Amino acid sequence: MADLERCLNGIEEGSRESKNFIEQLIDEDLREGVYDHVQTRFPPEPNGYLHIGHAKSILLNSGIAREYGGKFNLRFDDTNPMKEKTEFVDSIRRDVQWLGADFGDRMFFASDYFDVMYEKAMLLIRKGKAFVDELSADEIRAYRGDFTTPGRESPHRNRPIEENLRLFTEMREGKFRDGERTLRAKIDMASPNINMRDPILYRVAHIIHHNTGDKWCIYPMYDFAHPIEDAVEGITHSLCTLEFEDHRPLYDWVVRECEFPHPPRQIEFAKLYLTNVVTGKRYIKKLVEEGTVDGWDDPRLVTIAALRRRGYTPESLQQFVRLSGISKANSSSDYSLLEYCIREDLKLKRPRLMAVLDPVKLVIENYPEGEGELLEIPNNLENAELGSRQVPFSRELYIEREDFMIDPPKKYKRLYPGNEVRLMGAYFVTCTGYETDAEGNVTLVRCTYDPETKSGSGFEGRKVKGTIHWVEARTAGRVEARLYEQLIDEEKGKLNEDGSLNFNPNSLKVVRNCCVEPELLRARAYESFQFVRNGYFCVDCRDSAEGMPVFNRIVSLKSSFKLK
Repeated sequence: MADLERCLNGIEEGSRESKNFIEQLIDEDLREGVYDHVQTRFPPEPNGYLHIGHAKSILLNSGIAREYGGKFNLRFDDTNPMKEKTEFVDSIRRDVQWLGADFGDRMFFASDYFDVMYEKAMLLIRKGKAFVDELSADEIRAYRGDFTTPGRESPHRNRPIEENLRLFTEMREGKFRDGERTLRAKIDMASPNINMRDPILYRVAHIIHHNTGDKWCIYPMYDFAHPIEDAVEGITHSLCTLEFEDHRPLYDWVVRECEFPHPPRQIEFAKLYLTNVVTGKRYIKKLVEEGTVDGWDDPRLVTIAALRRRGYTPESLQQFVRLSGISKANSSSDYSLLEYCIREDLKLKRPRLMAVLDPVKLVIENYPEGEGELLEIPNNLENAELGSRQVPFSRELYIEREDFMIDPPKKYKRLYPGNEVRLMGAYFVTCTGYETDAEGNVTLVRCTYDPETKSGSGFEGRKVKGTIHWVEARTAGRVEARLYEQLIDEEKGKLNEDGSLNFNPNSLKVVRNCCVEPELLRARAYESFQFVRNGYFCVDCRDSAEGMPVFNRIVSLKSSFKLK
């Protein structure tokens, strides 16, 4: 919460433009002539949908390229075909484009470079820098040692170069079963950095690849493939998250020993963490497969597809990433900051219309029967450029059930017997009675109105303390609204004692037969509106139909925090 308040106070006070540590390092490289241009990339593995944390990397890499007049690549690190799908490739491409990261025609795949990687592996063997091993995965792990015990060399480490070349060729030709042989780098089994203890470069895997089909039955490991991809594409600055910091010596070793003339520079930054959300692909995949959520784009998730479906905008995520900052220190951003950003983006852009989520009928007994009128109501009181609309008004309306109470508490400013309120954009009404069913539920509210009090008429008589919204009964549209809360219970924390996720049982409330202004029946997928007093809502892109929109609540109107 303190981080959130600092961010918002910074906005109020006026932010000072200063360069982050990555920009400072790039400036130094350009000044010293290490590089004469800047080229970055976003390199996701297509094994799931992107989430809010990936948005930081996408916007950082594309933003750096744009800032320095350089190039930005979208590249899929598709070196593990067991977990990768074309579905994920397509979703990632959509998400990156939607966020505004312009990669143009610069979309590549690690698999585009499999031939180059194979030749570089052969080069390492010829240089005596790699060998074919037949230890099992468990044996390799045991030989590697740990943080207090140095590793032991494989008994196959000193095979003759010609034998290694033959065995690696046979690996490619499919002469070994999965796991039967690996190609390992020959570096230093006593290194304090375990990543440098003769890491695996290639493994045998008889799997059909989504991009290369059955051409290959050996696949490079990420730590070998990634630096080669960067070097081949001419990436100057390989920006990645902090968990790769210990892998940087191996990254540099691969680029150097593979004899690339212009090695990229790896720079690590802190991930974007968001409180009490699920971001791990493994967790999300399980939620999808178990039916806990209705897909990778379920609006309760924070995948980019889910945020888009819920109604978040690229601009709101860009602002969120900017306020979260770029640093070398891990920290978490409060979920309230994300909500703040979408409110700030929408409040002047979107029209404010009336929708009654829990309707009860109100009858104005002294309003002429059979008649009605059109009232001119501004679309957004804070932005006159959005104009106004004509809203039907008549004797019978719907109001929110919570806006009427038979026996209200003190300071209740809405409608109750004998009290007068303003109907938004319309007239003053006074409650004269009500009806209930057998269980005591209010089924009808009766009122009278004062025709002299019409909004915009210049009436300067008595004042009322309360204003409530409404929808005209004859023309009201009936829609479904989905009210979302966080998937994880905020108060109890993310995990239960047994390590399972602690779900919020109220993360989704479906409200049917909401009454809305007739204009809202024509709303299209992804269109968003402010529903007066109920929050910002977006038309669901999956479950809506012509004339039957389903509305997802993006965020409530009130923030859960207070600035001091």
